[in-house]
Amino acid sequence: MFDGVDLAIAPGDRACLVGRNGAGKSTLMKIVMGLIEPDSGERSVQAGTRFAFVPQEPDIQGPILRDHAVSGGADPWAADQWLETFGLDPEKTTERLSGGETRRADLARAFAEKPDLLLLDEPTNHLDILAIETLERELTGARFAVLMVSHDRTFLERTTRRCFWLENRRVRTLDKGFKAFDAWAAKVTEEEAESLRRLTKEIERETYTFYRSITAQRTRNEGRARRLEALRQDRARRVADLPREIQLGVDSGQTSGKLVAELKGVSKGFGERTILKPFSTRVMRGDRLAVVGPNGAGKTTLVRLLLGEMHADAGSIRLGANLEPVYLDQARADLRSDMTLWDALTPGGGDSVLVRGHSKHVAAYAKDFLFKEGQLRQAVSTLSGGERNRLLLARALAKPANLLVLDEPTNDLDMETLDRLEDLLEDYDGTLILVSHDRDFIDRLATSTIALDGRGNAVETPGGWTDFVRQNPGFLTPVSPPPEGSSRAATEGGKSAPAPKTSAKLSYKDARRLEEAERELETLPAEIEKLETALADPTLYASDRRRFDKLSADLDATRARLALAEEDWLRLEDMKAALSA
Repeated sequence: MFDGVDLAIAPGDRACLVGRNGAGKSTLMKIVMGLIEPDSGERSVQAGTRFAFVPQEPDIQGPILRDHAVSGGADPWAADQWLETFGLDPEKTTERLSGGETRRADLARAFAEKPDLLLLDEPTNHLDILAIETLERELTGARFAVLMVSHDRTFLERTTRRCFWLENRRVRTLDKGFKAFDAWAAKVTEEEAESLRRLTKEIERETYTFYRSITAQRTRNEGRARRLEALRQDRARRVADLPREIQLGVDSGQTSGKLVAELKGVSKGFGERTILKPFSTRVMRGDRLAVVGPNGAGKTTLVRLLLGEMHADAGSIRLGANLEPVYLDQARADLRSDMTLWDALTPGGGDSVLVRGHSKHVAAYAKDFLFKEGQLRQAVSTLSGGERNRLLLARALAKPANLLVLDEPTNDLDMETLDRLEDLLEDYDGTLILVSHDRDFIDRLATSTIALDGRGNAVETPGGWTDFVRQNPGFLTPVSPPPEGSSRAATEGGKSAPAPKTSAKLSYKDARRLEEAERELETLPAEIEKLETALADPTLYASDRRRFDKLSADLDATRARLALAEEDWLRLEDMKAALSA
């Protein structure tokens, strides 16, 4: 993964570790912490140094958030303070947390531990823009050292003063913030390309001299032969280390009507929660619309209204003609854990993929998205987050689409892939609807931005995120979290949230279902965890395919039962609240 790495972190440093997916950034961070041992070299740490680590997938401990925040030894008062800083109620149960709540809870735990060095692995994943800005403020004012891995350019530009670049198994250091990284990296890449060109020319000269020189033939100069072989090996190593680039393409298909979607006075709510107050907008062919707002504000609900997948409570929705939408879902719901990468790319079977109207072998198409042929029979459940996102892109971009809907497409992707995706979307002549918390990504692509504030208000502004903030100061003020036990916010998927239990009577059938759903919400997560643990065995797929398939099917079925139990519980609790109103 890397060789001969020299890296030093001083007190007060705020550094980022940048590199492609799979380059070894997470592994290097674990070596810094001492969680794993290097094969060679030395690791030295000042005596008494305290570490805190926020991984890509935090594991929340304890029945309430305070229990998790003190699990690393923090004082309870400090834990409460940091939980509230990140907008969380310390008494909130740890059951059924959203991705954003899980991330904020683990950040609160890490800050409360008062570390000397804080390590953050993709800390902005699942955070909304308000939470990201809170994290930026706290990091900027922190006295401890920070080493972070992130794909969020704006976040890194605002928080870093030093860059470590892990590329070609080496780490290069830039003693400046991330704002200077792109220009510096381009210069380094250019210099290395020139060095490789000179090496190639030198090999050509040596080869000609060795095989054509009469002197060389007579004396059989072994020294020259060894030098030529060394040069060839050096070039082979450099070429092998050159990173492959993802190959992206998109076909906008048949031209849609000039009008894509129109909302007139549309409103939507769930139970007592108003998601969208009367709102009107029009999406025209070729528009690039960004939808922003806090987690739970209703961004996905608005997108579903625009696509005609959800009925409005009031107002009218009109869709254009000849729409061919493709939806890239942040939940990755289309990827079953038991399917292989081959299955995911060829849902109809066979060994070819229909890519924008042309047949292409599945191995060749997978290679365009940086997958090796040996991974084609690998289960989707074993892929990393970045690999799963690339797989979703491969599936989505194979189909002709004059309307692309991308829900958090930047999560887990490295910056090189993001740059290629941005280039692709800039040249795309269809219509784009983008739900994202990546401010730089929005600024580069959006022609207009719709913001939801979580209180039902919506505003549309020409331009991207920066234009929206300038024209609507204070619109996205934080929504105070409700106390534990009160009615919670509606989910992004549009499901209603649990309201307080009351004494209002349900029908006998509904009351029994409510009790059953409550029991399932308590027991099913443990069943899911048990199945996931069994499937995590790296030898299971090869040694017992039948058991792997059964466990995968059981896992999908249990997750579906849990989702249904949550939906029924939320619906019935809202019904009780409505009966008591």
